[in-house]
Amino acid sequence: MSPVKHEHGPADPLPPEACLEVFEKLSEYLDGELSPQDCAHIQEHIRDCEPCVAFVESLKTSIRASRELRSQETVRELPEATREELKAAWRAALQRRTG
Repeated sequence: MSPVKHEHGPADPLPPEACLEVFEKLSEYLDGELSPQDCAHIQEHIRDCEPCVAFVESLKTSIRASRELRSQETVRELPEATREELKAAWRAALQRRTG
């Protein structure tokens, strides 16, 4: 990732290339899957980029909301007949794709 300093605002039609590079890696960054060097680069970038800070905060909020939703969701097992119908539909779809 390139350490390019930049200035832009929320009204700009497209973010600069440096922001796009950060956007591509944000999920990995928030999941702790990046190297320390990539993490440092992202932290440096978002320190100087207000639109990216807003995007990171929005993404964090979305992640928290999805985790909360998932934890409250009750998973119900499908009836055997429904599972068999789905398997048959899946096999038929595969057959149509492979000819």
